[in-house]
Order: sequence, then structure tokens, then C-alpha cells
Amino acid sequence: MGLLGYVIPFAVALGVLILFHELGHYLVARWCGVKVLRFSLGFGRPLLMYRAGADATEWVLAAFPLGGYVKMLDEREGEVAEAELPRAFSRQSVWRRFAIVAAGPLANLLLAVVIFWGVGMAGSQELRPVLSPQGTDTPAARAGVAQRDLVLTINDEAVQSWKDLRWAILRAALNQREVVLRVRTLEGNEALRRLDLSDFSLDAAGVDPIAKIGLRPWFPPFPAIVDKLEEGAAAQAGLLVGDHIIAVDGEPVESWGEVVEIVQASAGQARAFTVRRDGRELNFTVTPADVVENDKHIGRIGVWPRKPEGAQDLFGEVRYGFGDAFTHAVRQTWEMSVVTVQAIGQMIVGKVSVKNISGPITIADFAGQSARLGFAHYLSYLAIISISLGVLNLFPVPVLDGGHLLYYAAEIVKGGPLPERVQEIGQQIGLALLLMLMVLAVYNDINRLVSG
Repeated sequence: MGLLGYVIPFAVALGVLILFHELGHYLVARWCGVKVLRFSLGFGRPLLMYRAGADATEWVLAAFPLGGYVKMLDEREGEVAEAELPRAFSRQSVWRRFAIVAAGPLANLLLAVVIFWGVGMAGSQELRPVLSPQGTDTPAARAGVAQRDLVLTINDEAVQSWKDLRWAILRAALNQREVVLRVRTLEGNEALRRLDLSDFSLDAAGVDPIAKIGLRPWFPPFPAIVDKLEEGAAAQAGLLVGDHIIAVDGEPVESWGEVVEIVQASAGQARAFTVRRDGRELNFTVTPADVVENDKHIGRIGVWPRKPEGAQDLFGEVRYGFGDAFTHAVRQTWEMSVVTVQAIGQMIVGKVSVKNISGPITIADFAGQSARLGFAHYLSYLAIISISLGVLNLFPVPVLDGGHLLYYAAEIVKGGPLPERVQEIGQQIGLALLLMLMVLAVYNDINRLVSG
């Protein structure tokens, strides 16, 4: 997939999230009677602008897209006419100012609920929670997890998809507690598998925690049989649909995965393919094309495998009724918010590596991947990022919405606003922390690209 396949989904996601965040501020400000001077998507020089409404509010699309703002009438930012003082943000009660600032992050959380609600009612095809244990010294191995165990519940909570399973286990791993899986075995019997995660640590960056526990989704082995040919090296070499690839460079291959591994590592290098066709063994010289995918050079020959028996049972539709979908959406948003706070807390105390922090490059990568999986998966990705944005903005760090809420909370307790000098120092500290976080996130992104 080309660069635009990542840039466009990322840009759309970013625009939607910023739009809803700032709409939260804007709508509550208007509800409180505050005059809004400008609603801007992005910072810096305006690219597009028009005025609308009785207050001639400026609606702006600005040059730097990573953020936005709602500018309100405020005595601290300029002279305000006597007649308009009651409509200034600075003249509102502390409770109204609190509500206006909190509305942005809460709008992001509400957006996540609405998306999860809609996806739940519409239904989506999800990977079923069928297990394939990996390794011998893992929590899964010690719990006796067997090949093709189908997970029914986790700690008595129903599981309908691999996504549900990942989320439930991740929550338990963060809290370092036992996980009880009720499974249906390949023989059709029900059994319990107890995963002891009391000593499990999520400190390893770049390692899938579910895989570290010893769990992977089960997939039937794909035979190395060509099911579809597109224009490329294989067709040019003479391979046909139905050919069974049995060896490459004289080395036997047993599955499609082995073929893929060889091809991807052979960009621009000729390979001798041996195939079985109509009972005969034939040899072809195939030179994989050199293509760039995710900033890596890989080989590609333009073939697709035949689906193995049982592949149709890998996925199932997950759908909820109106009320159940709403309940599920609220619970999912709440649980993801709590886990986000827990993960950040564990990073602060050193239990989780800060290398897990992702920046715009990784987020764009996930945007592109989710878009390829389908609209429902892309919407779910959007909801997850919206939750992260909402929660992070509520953290009590000056510059963020949570920092302003901290000032207002202190004002409520103190009975008056904090001294302006204190607020200025807080803003400077908050800005420095935010810049450090952005540098760390971008560094992690670049490090992932370099290290693969």
C-alpha cells in the first residue's frame, strides 16, 4: 500500500478527533453564553477562513494540523467592550469555566461511545478466540492451554472475539492478577485454564504482551498451492493456478508461510521453484520483484494461496442489539480509559517502558492498517485514539485541558484564582513536559522504523 494509504486515513482520523474535541469546547461555551471569536482546526497561518453567525465567529482551517483551538472573548487577551463583558470567558463562574474546558476531552470520550455503539449494532467480522499456545515456559504453557482451545469466558466475562480476549487479558496483566479461561477443547469438552499473571511484567517495549504470555490465534496451515495469479514474476515464469510448490532451490517447503518467507527475502534474486502439476514435477526460475512496503524492501511474485480446510471458521460476526450495544460501548470506553491511566501510571513508576509511547508515525501506520481491514476496524481504531486523546487531555498538566481544570479546582478550594505568576510558571513547565513527550514519541517511532 502506498504512502497515501497511510496519510489519508491518518489525516481523516486526526481531523475528526480534533473537530469533536473543539466542538465540545465550542458548544458548551455557547450554552454558557460566552462569545466565541474563532474556531480553528490546526495552528498557525489560516489557509481557509469564513465568518458565520450573529457573533461573526471565524471558522478556520490552519496550516499546522496537529491540534486546534477555540478562541473566546477574554479580558486577559485584549480589551473587551463594556457591553460584552458578561460574555467574556474570564467573567464566567469557575464552575462554567470548568465545564467549558472539560467539554473537549469529554466530547472525545462520547465520540468513542457513539462509534463503539454503532459498530456493535452494525456488526463486524472478527477473528474468533481460538488459541495456539507458544513456548514451554510461559503462563499459557503452565496453565495447560492446548491447541485450538476456544475461549468462551475470561473471569466469567463472555468473550466473542480475539479482540475481546486480548483486551481482557491485557487488563488483568496490568493488574498482575490471575486469569481464568473457560474453554471448549478440540474434543468438545469444557475446561478451565488458569493463567497466573501475578509476576508478569509489561516492561518489554515492542513485544506483544499476549504473545509474551504464550498465546497466539490459531490458524490452519496454508498449503503451498497457488489459488490466484496476478500480473507478476510467477505468471511471467509460467506458474499456473493449481500448482503445488514443493521446493525452492531444492529445499522442500511444507506450507505457504515458508514460501512467503523465502520470497520476501529474495527481492531481485532468481529462485528455482519446483511445483507439482498434474502428477508431474516441473521447475521454473522466478525472480521476485523488489517492492517497498512499510519502508522495507521485500520480494513479491504475485500469487495468492488456496484457503485451507477450516479457514471459513476462523471469523465470526459479532453483533449486539440496541441496548446491549450501548451498554457494551459505555463499558468498553470506561475500561479503555482506566487502562490508559493505569499504563501511564506504570510508565511513571518504571514498571512499563517509555519505549511503548507512540508518536504520529506509528499512529499513522495503525490508521493505514485498520483502514485496509475494513470500515468497522477503522472506526474502532478511531474510537481507541479518541479515548487516548480524551484521557491524556484530562491529565493535570498545565497547557493541557487537565492543567486548567487543576487551576479551577484550586480556585474552588482557595475561594479565588491562583496568582497569575503561579499559572505562568505552571504553563512553562507544562509546555516543557509536552515538548519532551513529543520528542520521545517521535524518537520511538524512528527507532521502530530503523530497527524494524
